[in-house]
Amino acid sequence: MKFDPQEIASRDFSTELKFETSRSSGPGGQNVNKTESRVTLRFAVTSSEVLSEEERTRLQQKLANKLTSEGELLISSEKHRGQLQNKEETVKLFQQILTKAFTEPKKRKKTKPSKAAVQKRIDGKKKLGEKKANRRKPDF
Repeated sequence: MKFDPQEIASRDFSTELKFETSRSSGPGGQNVNKTESRVTLRFAVTSSEVLSEEERTRLQQKLANKLTSEGELLISSEKHRGQLQNKEETVKLFQQILTKAFTEPKKRKKTKPSKAAVQKRIDGKKKLGEKKANRRKPDF
């Protein structure tokens, strides 16, 4: 089935996204010890109402190593000092992950080595063969 990655990523997931805050280890000096600037986004793939059944299975297959045992996708950000910027960062990362998951990989085109490349390979083999032949004792 064909998926439109841009259309899926632009849907409104705001009702299904849950945000948690915690203390960050990033920049901020002593401020880090008292403010909760790290934001973790939680998205339950298995119980999503926004995605169709095929889209959910596709996400579960593509993001199998990123999902928890309960089928939740976790994205954290502690890049910025502010909680709001980290929240925006996690949403941006979420959209990128969705876009990447629904993008079809390009088909591989079969190619042949060029005549020059084939000739170069054969010349190299001949040169190596001659070098090894010269190492032998001469027969009289």
